[in-house]
Amino acid sequence: MMKTVLTIAVLAATPAAAQDRFSLPAGCSAFVTIQMTSCTVSHHYRCVGDPDGQKWRADIDEEGLSYVGRTDDEAQWVESFHLRSAHSEQFGGAVDPMSFSELVSNGVDTWDFETNSAEIGTSRYAGMDRLTGETVVIDGVSLLGTEYALTAYGPDGSETWRSSGTEYISTDWRMFLSGISTYVTSGDSFETDNTPVEFIFPGEAGFLSTSPKHGCGAQMSSYQATQ
Repeated sequence: MMKTVLTIAVLAATPAAAQDRFSLPAGCSAFVTIQMTSCTVSHHYRCVGDPDGQKWRADIDEEGLSYVGRTDDEAQWVESFHLRSAHSEQFGGAVDPMSFSELVSNGVDTWDFETNSAEIGTSRYAGMDRLTGETVVIDGVSLLGTEYALTAYGPDGSETWRSSGTEYISTDWRMFLSGISTYVTSGDSFETDNTPVEFIFPGEAGFLSTSPKHGCGAQMSSYQATQ
């Protein structure tokens, strides 16, 4: 855990343009790099010593590393590091845990859980994921389409933001991949498109690249989603 945090701090201080290849923490190995529509490249990796099924994701945009997060085998958030807003969150318990298994088996999964943050306090996230029945093949990778709805609540219990949209899941990797989402806050609403474009595997050109390729140069929202 300490090595991972130190690596995040070093990468966050280094412009993406100054690195050609994402530096994995010691004891970690990546299994796929994903170039997305939103001028973001994500690296997905596993680390020795983590519980079985847990995996990490690191997002890099035009300005450098923006997010690092870890999920478990049920796609439940374990911890998240938001580099732009300088806060982190750790799983704080669930009334209704996220369940990737239930989503795949029953077509729908509801969830209601909390995260703890030294910087922003306790947050609560409640919502659902539902399979749409659509199978999509992107760059040779077969994914199942989903739709979701999420409401986030702050430490005082008041709503802080809402989101809904479409995503994808990989049953092979047991993880979610973003799609098109709408976010609503008290004073703003906007849409993001993080749909995957390319899947790059070990040994292929562009694996662990720090340079996003698609949608760059367009005006991007400064809002950092938690997922």
